[in-house]
Amino acid sequence: MKVAEYHKKGLKNFVEEKPEGYKTLGSAKEGVHRVEIYILEENGKIKDAKFSSSKRCKKLMAIADLVTEKIKGLDTSSIGINDEEILQFFQEEREKDKMKNRLEIVKKAV
Repeated sequence: MKVAEYHKKGLKNFVEEKPEGYKTLGSAKEGVHRVEIYILEENGKIKDAKFSSSKRCKKLMAIADLVTEKIKGLDTSSIGINDEEILQFFQEEREKDKMKNRLEIVKKAV
């Protein structure tokens, strides 16, 4: 899928600021790009996840949205992100290096 298509479908987990009752899982910043991940935890599992980020990079936002979707339901003690699965999802994107870089930024926040 292309990032533009993903955005057309709508970002499910983007928020302007930390939602009430959520805790900050982590944040990362690289140059002009920043991302923060928030989670709602219940019994040691991630019940829900949201993110806020700089709106400048659509690639960063799409990857952060997909990652927050993927971590829902995981144990907070063992959050894992499958790089290959995320990059494969956006395989139609041409700028592979940028996609890998944005994924690394999101991973630092997780």
